[in-house]
Amino acid sequence: MIRAAALCLLAVCPGFAVQAGDIRAAGGYWDWQLTEPFDLSVNVRVIDLDPDGVTRAQIRALRARGVKTVCYVSVGTVENYRRDAKKFPPDVLGDVYDDWPNERFLDIRQRDVLLPLMQARFDRCKALGFDAVEPDNMDLFENDTGFDISMQDQATYMAHLAAYAHKIGLEIAQKNAPELIPHLHERFDFIILESCFYYDFCEDARPYLDAGKDVLAAEYPHKRVSEQKACAYGGRSGVKFIFKERELAAGGRAC
Repeated sequence: MIRAAALCLLAVCPGFAVQAGDIRAAGGYWDWQLTEPFDLSVNVRVIDLDPDGVTRAQIRALRARGVKTVCYVSVGTVENYRRDAKKFPPDVLGDVYDDWPNERFLDIRQRDVLLPLMQARFDRCKALGFDAVEPDNMDLFENDTGFDISMQDQATYMAHLAAYAHKIGLEIAQKNAPELIPHLHERFDFIILESCFYYDFCEDARPYLDAGKDVLAAEYPHKRVSEQKACAYGGRSGVKFIFKERELAAGGRAC
């Protein structure tokens, strides 16, 4: 279906809008809400949520409506307000993450320590009833973490996490890190990209599109992206765009 959409003309392609509209009024393919209060009534096929802000009953209700639910999990950092933050030993904690003073990078090379902690986070997503996980911060090889983390370190760590997600019946998204697409696209079920239209790397996700896997893209209005151009590209390619403020609260716009 995605391949067919990429080949047809916008004027006759069903299900794609060249103009963006309010996501609460018109709905869209997907939404992403990590800052409360959440609006779970939004008319979408996929919704990505922070598990700390929802209940099992709410996830069950979303799934009853046919909505695919995605559970946010940071796999490359630890935020000091998370319920399991004190379980991370000091020697795996690295530098503070730039604009996020409550968040520190993790030494993902220490897989014997971190994998059980991340598996417990995935287990919680499963227990809440989610369908999939969004593993955030999987591009540590590009950041000043305080550790010497290579792309291979990252790919190996992510492969372990993908295997565990599938073992417990969860889908798993790749999050950004386009350099890892050649290594991961066969193991991962879909991909979430931020600002790929603004920075012109959406086409890097072509292996996902060619495999019929979702490419979910978020653009941020403060970067002055043309919604019309992004939606037109989405109609041609099959990339599913939303336009959100950086806080990822309820609301926003979708093609």
